[in-house]
Amino acid sequence: MDPLSISGAWLHTPRIHTDSRGTFLEAYRAADLREVAGHGMDLAQLNCSISMKGALRGIHFADVPPGQAKYVMCLSGEIHDVVVDLRTGSPDFGRWEAVRLDDVSRQGLYLAEGLGHGFLTLSERATVVYAISEPFSPGREHGVHPLDASLGIEWPAEVTPILSAKDAKAPTLQEALAAGLLPDHATCLAYYEKLGGVGPPVH
Repeated sequence: MDPLSISGAWLHTPRIHTDSRGTFLEAYRAADLREVAGHGMDLAQLNCSISMKGALRGIHFADVPPGQAKYVMCLSGEIHDVVVDLRTGSPDFGRWEAVRLDDVSRQGLYLAEGLGHGFLTLSERATVVYAISEPFSPGREHGVHPLDASLGIEWPAEVTPILSAKDAKAPTLQEALAAGLLPDHATCLAYYEKLGGVGPPVH
């Protein structure tokens, strides 16, 4: 589990064992997450999306508490996966980082509560599975427009993004901030501590 530059996000690179039958890997290990984050993640729901090339999903986040931690893997195809720090008061506020998730490296991405998440499908089709710590609850789930110029996310230029009607109507970062929709950093840290650990490192 390697930390990204945004606190609360880690990239898991599994050891892939290959023989004449195929491959085997441990896609997720609770002990590894507990070692780096100081706490585990309860599995409340397992989501699966199958997306065509250009499908852009996000940037999504949930109210904290309880928030919604995520562990994301691309089972087939390739995606450009993005983490955005939406926690007001965070030293990383408004920053984003992107990683490529695909069916070759089999890497997985963990995002703590309060972080925004989205991805762009790069292959002709991609199957993405994400384990989440809290079930879907429309009243406390929100989005920030993924093409917001103030965020400046560098989506791959060779792929034309396709947004859902809901994501296309999402507020900009500043609009979400003004509306009081964004998670508070101090509240997130207190919630990480309540989960039973020290929480993601703060830099």
